[in-house]
Amino acid sequence: MNTRSLRVRLVLWYALWLGVVFTATGALLYLGVGEYLERNLAKSELSRANRVAMLVDRLGNVPPLRYTAEITADFAPEASGRYIRITRADGAMVYQSGAPHDQSFNPSQIAPPPQTPGIRREKLASGVAMEIAAVTAGSAGAGKFMVEAGESLAPALTELHRLLFLLALGFGVVTAVALAGGYVLVRRALRPVEAITRRAEGITSRNLSERLPLAQTGDEFEHLSLALNRMIARLDETFQHNRRFLADASHELRTPLAILRGELEAMVQRPDINPEWLATLDDLLEEVQRLARIVENLFALSRLDAGLAAAASSHFDLARLAAVTAEQMCLLAEDKGVKITCQTPAPVFLEGDQGRFKQVIVNLLDNAIKYTPAGGAVTLAVKASRGEAVCEVTDNGIGIPAAAIPHVFDRFFRVDQARTRELGGAGIGLSIVKAICAAHNGRVEVESTEGHGSCFRVCLPLPCKTHLNPAA
Repeated sequence: MNTRSLRVRLVLWYALWLGVVFTATGALLYLGVGEYLERNLAKSELSRANRVAMLVDRLGNVPPLRYTAEITADFAPEASGRYIRITRADGAMVYQSGAPHDQSFNPSQIAPPPQTPGIRREKLASGVAMEIAAVTAGSAGAGKFMVEAGESLAPALTELHRLLFLLALGFGVVTAVALAGGYVLVRRALRPVEAITRRAEGITSRNLSERLPLAQTGDEFEHLSLALNRMIARLDETFQHNRRFLADASHELRTPLAILRGELEAMVQRPDINPEWLATLDDLLEEVQRLARIVENLFALSRLDAGLAAAASSHFDLARLAAVTAEQMCLLAEDKGVKITCQTPAPVFLEGDQGRFKQVIVNLLDNAIKYTPAGGAVTLAVKASRGEAVCEVTDNGIGIPAAAIPHVFDRFFRVDQARTRELGGAGIGLSIVKAICAAHNGRVEVESTEGHGSCFRVCLPLPCKTHLNPAA
């Protein structure tokens, strides 16, 4: 679980705040019910003490047995689990109820009566808390009595504990429901964001005409979709402008460069040319040819960006194409003292522009030959694996620095500007390879260690109906 995701954080915050509200409400309810039970118990005991005092006023100074009979008949303290005590002003105890039938407390542990009436709470030696109300009865002097009525707090505390248990159980249920309900609510609320994210991940420079889905909700998500769609429209306009500029510029440059090349070639071939000018003209012709290659590559990139890569789609064997191309590149490799090895154990059929795929192989082999010293080796391998056609060009040349690997497919990027210039590279060949692969729903990867060589791997999806190498 990603704890940093917005969904998880919203659910946790929702559950946390709901739990805090429930806990605060439960605490207030617990304290309120406890206060109510205690106040109600004190009021009940005070009322019972006053009723006993009325009985004392009526009976006056009678034998204790008479009090026992009257109080037992009217209040039955032992059966009801209550406590009653009557004491004269001189301290002589007239009546004290016995132990309750449930043995909830021991009357002998209750302290002597107070000097003044009132309500008190007393904790017995056995740990039982008693709520006791004391009132006066009778006339002044020897006819004055202190009447006490009390009851154990255990039943009230039992109810409080039961309420606390129910609150704790309810807290667990509420938390579980909050987590589940919060997850459902947050997931439903963030569903437009998921749709926007999925669509946004599929938008590249080749399909900027697509737009993000609009959630017709009138909320912030709809505003976000509108803002992003306007941004994509501006990017689409900018890309279209750049593509048109690249295509127009490369197209317009082809004709004057062809004229320059022709004129220079004609001048070089003239028999009466001054030998002093010949070397200069050769250099100019070489630069014009180099510039013409750059313009052709830019024109090819503009067509690839415009989606014209697979205009001549056909069914062909990539393994055979690789073998033929490697054989044609052997002369260039031999001039530099590099050996090319081609490994094509079985046919691998593809659907696409065969000329473009040959350009991919040529560019990768040319790049490997340029950066492999004399005596080195370049290996070209083609195979089918896991539903893909894999073409690998491996060399044991100078390799690529780790910092440069993420940029090798960028246009006009060169690791060593001076050295690449000497080798005739312009930094467009690998960009064309990447564009051709992307146009055919494929990808190109590179693995390299500086000083130990590089491996460029092209992966292309195989057609649905094709005969793959059984060993793949």
